[in-house]
Amino acid sequence: MPRTTLPDPRQSPRFAGIATFGRYPLISHVDEANTPVDWAIYGIPFDGGVTYRPGARFGPRAIRDASQYLKTHHIEHDITLTDVFSLADVGDAPVSPYSCSETHKLASDWALSLGEPATTKLLALGGDHSTALANMRATYQRRGAPKNGLALLHFDSHLDTVDSVWGERYGHASPFIRAIEEGIINPKRMISVGIKGPLNHRDDLVYAQKHGVTIITYDQWQAGGATRLQEFARSLGDQETYLSFDIDVVDPAFAPGTGTYSVGGFTSAGIFGALRSLAGVNIVGADVVEVLPDRDPAGITALLAAHVAFEIMCLDAARRK
Repeated sequence: MPRTTLPDPRQSPRFAGIATFGRYPLISHVDEANTPVDWAIYGIPFDGGVTYRPGARFGPRAIRDASQYLKTHHIEHDITLTDVFSLADVGDAPVSPYSCSETHKLASDWALSLGEPATTKLLALGGDHSTALANMRATYQRRGAPKNGLALLHFDSHLDTVDSVWGERYGHASPFIRAIEEGIINPKRMISVGIKGPLNHRDDLVYAQKHGVTIITYDQWQAGGATRLQEFARSLGDQETYLSFDIDVVDPAFAPGTGTYSVGGFTSAGIFGALRSLAGVNIVGADVVEVLPDRDPAGITALLAAHVAFEIMCLDAARRK
């Protein structure tokens, strides 16, 4: 018996109806007393923290629209996601368009109340990468604020541990330095995968290196990084782990719809392989960010982001299996 009931695509066309993520029901349509929500998907439509092209505030809408053709059975994991989990789209978090820090507070406070805090996991659709801080805060609190912080799997072209840009300490270059400072993330249990491109300064690496973050550049990935990622994942054991995915980790040939793209990265097939290799990790929250629809011919970046979100939830389902 499915835990999530979807419209039958052979009776109700995928191009019809309200575009919730994956055609999952709105949380108001879920009988939470009998079927508690396992994953709550929501948007944070904010891009006030960007340092180059704006427009990611429209990312959640674009991802939802592209997700209408997202199906439910994962061939490689042999899992039908809707049989394993009760899934719901819970809408968008409140934002303060002129303030990064206020948006993070509004969104995290709102997300704290979603579903059943002890069991409902949160998947946030960005928005720029600064919004990840809001979802990490909410996830950390909902998991009982573990003393040693959460582990972090981070896919990105950029480390996002810059202290400030133009005097802004909560922009999209800084979510992980803030999360580490707040004790949300344990840097010694954090890995950043796919880092590439030239840097503004060599010192941009210093914070992550000094605090014990494991870094796999894309060049290192090609020279055995897949094995290093799998070893890191195994080392986590049962530790509660957050996954943050910036779409710009994928080469702009495959994901052009983003604001700070970096050439020479993963293919879409390659990134799926990397994600699937993490089966067994205890994922307790996640985000998929930095989709910029205005730079996205044919919606291919939004479609990729929707499938990445699906892959992340399937990792949790695979662990339960």
